[in-house]
Amino acid sequence: MVVGNGGAVHLFLVESSRAMLAVLTSVVNNIPILSSTFLLTLLLMVGLFFFIRASVKDRTQQSQLIAEESEQSLLPQLQEYFDQRAYQVAAVDAAQNQVTFQGFVKPSWFLAIFLSLLAGCGGICLALVLSFLYPSAGNVFLVLTLLIAPAAGVFYWKKAGRLEQVSLKVEALPEEGEAERSLITVTAHRDELIQLKRALPVKPRPENARDEMVKTQA
Repeated sequence: MVVGNGGAVHLFLVESSRAMLAVLTSVVNNIPILSSTFLLTLLLMVGLFFFIRASVKDRTQQSQLIAEESEQSLLPQLQEYFDQRAYQVAAVDAAQNQVTFQGFVKPSWFLAIFLSLLAGCGGICLALVLSFLYPSAGNVFLVLTLLIAPAAGVFYWKKAGRLEQVSLKVEALPEEGEAERSLITVTAHRDELIQLKRALPVKPRPENARDEMVKTQA
């Protein structure tokens, strides 16, 4: 069958219209998917931001511990323990029987690299979604991600390395039978409290055990 010039033009217009309609339909169908993906990725980045920020949060707590030893035998152990932890005596209050130690807490290389990798992965995900929404600027988003990702590790490194203080107050408790007991009131970072409980033969004061559990879970 021979198609005239008019028929050929008409056929071309029909096929072009169908192709354009197919492209428009594909774009319209993909817009909700891209929008929802962008929203989820944005929420992921918000959560990542607060996670990185929480890595340097001050977690100083106060805990009361009981040791089945007298003050005289307990104080040298505490002094030796904090010397091994590179803490130095910063202040002594003889009237209150209280000692304050001070030491520099070094940041963790592993955590700095880990946070940078997390920020990089999250940034790449966001850059990919933005590149679909704005194809002409796709490379720009990727370059910005590669530049910004190390900032998470730098932020942690600068904030995590700091001087920390540990306040100790040792008091004698009423004797139960022949056993001597001491009450240690410690104000320190949560991780330091955990290490102290592992290193020395102490246990939480019964009435404070529940409160400490709640603080640890928080």
